[in-house]
Parts: sequence; structure tokens; C-alpha cells
Amino acid sequence: MAQPWKVLQSVQTADGTLELRQRGERDFLITVNGLVLMNSSLHRSEVALGEVTCGHLKEAQAPKVLVGGLGMAITLRAVLDQMPQRADVLVAELNPVVLEWCRGPLAPITAGAASDPRVTVEIANVADVIRRSAMGKSRFDAIVLDLYTGPHAKTDKIMDPLYGEIAIELTKGALKPGGVFAVWGENYDQGFDKRLRQAGFAVSCERPGRGGLRHVVYLARLEARPEGVPQRGRKRAPRR
Repeated sequence: MAQPWKVLQSVQTADGTLELRQRGERDFLITVNGLVLMNSSLHRSEVALGEVTCGHLKEAQAPKVLVGGLGMAITLRAVLDQMPQRADVLVAELNPVVLEWCRGPLAPITAGAASDPRVTVEIANVADVIRRSAMGKSRFDAIVLDLYTGPHAKTDKIMDPLYGEIAIELTKGALKPGGVFAVWGENYDQGFDKRLRQAGFAVSCERPGRGGLRHVVYLARLEARPEGVPQRGRKRAPRR
């Protein structure tokens, strides 16, 4: 008979009641208003997201990666497993309690990914971090978005702060030449795919695993270019 879930902690957030639940030693859930956001036993798409995004950086010199959303730090663990020791991984997470969980009861399932010396966690909206980078001089080799709300058919194609046309242009500006923008999605969204291509990305989509619920990993690559040569893509300003 299955063990009952035990609520380890419950906090109020802008999105509702956020809870960490446990059953057994390594079986965890993160829920909001009773809706399951993360399950420690079902994470193949999160692992694939980190692997396909950063696999090419294993031999890179001091690569910089931005991860949007900490969750259970499973995607972060997969990113770190692809990184050399001289890497810099910035994680943007909205809720400080999630960081506490990842450094506390969840740490054993990711070998302490959130406490890795290569990792800096900023309590911030990842959209703000991307905008700051695009407007400044800091650039990333890869940007990974692993958020519980991915792109979908009702996404505002222009103004959505993460998946709209304006946000995609900012993300492009926050990447180095040849950089990678990867996004987790619950289901495939043709509109998001199209917006990425219109912005000048080369796009591929994967649905990791076989059978059952298979989420989507969008992988968008910028063309590498010699220094001083502008990025190609849409020349007109995004519509407002």
C-alpha cells in the first residue's frame, strides 16, 4: 500500500499555497494550490533540457549559463553535469523558500546542486535578469528556462514577458554568438517555434522518452559570427 504524502512546509505566495511534500526517502512533490509542479520521480524532460542545452560546453573555457527557475534543481544538476569546473551558472528563482528546500531536504536527490560553488542563485524574475543582460555587457553561452508555465497557444505573441516577440529579441541580445536558448514546455506550441525562427534562431524540438506524458524541449541556436558582425534576424522593431 502506497505511503501517504507528508507536507514538509507550506507557504503563501502570489500564485497561491506552495507546498513541499515527501513520501519515503527520495519521493518529493512541489505543489501550488494542490497542482503538482514538480515530481522527483518524473523528470526525464528536465534532465534532457540540461543535457541538450549544455552538452557542447563541456570543453569550453569558463562558460556562463543562466537558468530560469530552480524547481527541485534537477535541471540545474543536469546543466552542472555538462559544465567544466571553471563555469559560472546563474539561477533566477522567484521564491526564496524553493532555494531553502533545494539546499535542505531536496539536496540529496541532486547531489547538492544548489550549493555547488559554480552556482549563484538570485531571487529575481528571470525576465528581469535577461533584460539586464541584454541592456548591459554580460552575455551567456546558454539560457535555460524551466518554468512551470511554458509557451502555449494562448501566449501573447508580442508582449509575453518570456515567450513573446519582444522577450525573444531581448533573449537574443543576452546571448553570445553561437549561444543557445532552451525552453521546457508542457506541449508543443507552433506559434513560439515560429517566433524563434523569425528572430533568427535555428530551432529544433525534442520530446524525450517513449510513451506516456512527453513534454517538449525547444532548442534555439544563434548563428556563430565573427566579432563585430551584427546578428541576423528581423530588422524591423517588434510591433506594439
